[in-house]
Amino acid sequence: MASVRYLLTILAIVSMPTLDAQACEKTVRWYDDAPYSYRAPNGEVVGFDADLMRAILQRTGCRAVFVNMPWARALIELEAGRLDLLSGTFRNADRESYAYFSIPALQSRNVLYWGPKARSQYRLSKLDELVGTQFQLGVQIGVSYGDNFDTLKANPLFRNNQVPVTLRRNAWKMMALGRIDGMIADEASAEVELRQLGLEGVLKPSGIIASSNTSMVAFSKRSITPQFVESFNQALQAMIDSGEYRRIRERYLRCPPDSKVLGCS
Repeated sequence: MASVRYLLTILAIVSMPTLDAQACEKTVRWYDDAPYSYRAPNGEVVGFDADLMRAILQRTGCRAVFVNMPWARALIELEAGRLDLLSGTFRNADRESYAYFSIPALQSRNVLYWGPKARSQYRLSKLDELVGTQFQLGVQIGVSYGDNFDTLKANPLFRNNQVPVTLRRNAWKMMALGRIDGMIADEASAEVELRQLGLEGVLKPSGIIASSNTSMVAFSKRSITPQFVESFNQALQAMIDSGEYRRIRERYLRCPPDSKVLGCS
């Protein structure tokens, strides 16, 4: 009888799923970048990207583990496989060498913003017209502003217009002080940050749209399988079809939604 109980105990232990088998955690980059990700008063990481990633991963049976890091560092960590998911990413040839990409996740315009001095000094109708001028454009390190900007970067003369910046909030202050003339920024982020800094009446959109590319979620090829990307895409599409995606979007993005795109008109 004792041997039977011992055998049953062994079988129970062998058949019990391990903690590793049960657990599915994916590291997701976040940063203080409202309305896409920020820390709520209760300490929880929230925002459009944060809520969306959390909901999609739950549908795949996984849990989001949010890791705070600036954009340039996130690209390095994604390539090395120490970061699993990076939302709000534009797809380009360089990133395709180390990342898989989701189906389209959000469409949001990148717009050129400028200060009073630049507005009075320059008459611009498109981004290409910066080349050959003294216009100093703040460019975040490691950030892609869409296909048009990436093409423009290939022009050697455009290098004279670029001023590398690490943090966008610091760049707004540099613009207000006249140390740079302008910067390209996502409309939703710019609205929040300029209001918080009290600069919404000083730094304004120029009307020049740098890009309206659709952003995606990037997955590290070192830590994520193509099969998981497919599961993620199915979960995202299901949320779009069910209306859950729209509800998350409307919770954070104040611009009028366009039913034809995954974002704002």
